[in-house]
Amino acid sequence: MTEQWDRSLPEAARARMAGIRETHTWGSALSTQEFAAIEGAGFDPVGQVLGTAVYHIGYAGRYGCSGSWSYFGGTEVSSSSWAPFSELVRAMYTARWTALGRAVAECQALGGDGIVSVKLKVGHFPAGGLEVTALGTAVRARSSRVHPAKPFTSHVTGQEFGKLVHAGWIPTGLVLGISIATRHDDWRTRGQLSFMAGNQEVDGYTQLINQARHDARVQLQSDAKRQGGDGIVVDEMDLRIRERECPSYENQRDHIAEVVILGTSIARFDRSPGHAGPKPLTIMTLNRER
Repeated sequence: MTEQWDRSLPEAARARMAGIRETHTWGSALSTQEFAAIEGAGFDPVGQVLGTAVYHIGYAGRYGCSGSWSYFGGTEVSSSSWAPFSELVRAMYTARWTALGRAVAECQALGGDGIVSVKLKVGHFPAGGLEVTALGTAVRARSSRVHPAKPFTSHVTGQEFGKLVHAGWIPTGLVLGISIATRHDDWRTRGQLSFMAGNQEVDGYTQLINQARHDARVQLQSDAKRQGGDGIVVDEMDLRIRERECPSYENQRDHIAEVVILGTSIARFDRSPGHAGPKPLTIMTLNRER
């Protein structure tokens, strides 16, 4: 009988998983220190896992200008169904979740309970489109009491994973917050940028950045809630600003803020009463110069 994970993997990935299971020889992307930390936390590496997806972006969302209709301008965020770039953000989420889902399927094939130290990378594919890659190391808990219904994903390193487990926390999943906000350079903004304006805040741009970051954090928290997390440890927050010619008015400009936040949702797990906790774990560097 074909397992569900087997149907979701490309043929080359299925062959690689079968080879690992037959030879009982696992590979990993872990350093020596990470390996020691994971072992000390009661987990064993079971193999390196990889998920990839190449997406073509053909439609980004509604074509138009945010705020060009308003005397005071306005900012629109991509979480709104009719906002510019709403479809682009949905495609960005889908591409990332597709790659992560394939990495999870490989983890399931190896009997793993989760993936640590996930490197989620997005780049341009030479033939066109975006290539998303999720690379990490699948791990399995030695205790039979710790087996989640679905393998978790996390960006945390082996050392960070060990510290979380020792402190009573376990990752529940990699979480994302993505938002693209657009704002038209209205008359007030243009006036604040003029040579004669002096030193003052450009409040239109402040609003653009604040709303983009706020919306991305809201999406991040919603994702963590769906993953069953109690909190989030953040890996990176990327902010990019660009401008374009206004599609509604000639010789006027719009500014676009794109925010991507990547983190791992974590949850507390029950610990038996009177348990003194794990013994201190000492990790020594192999670099003689340090």
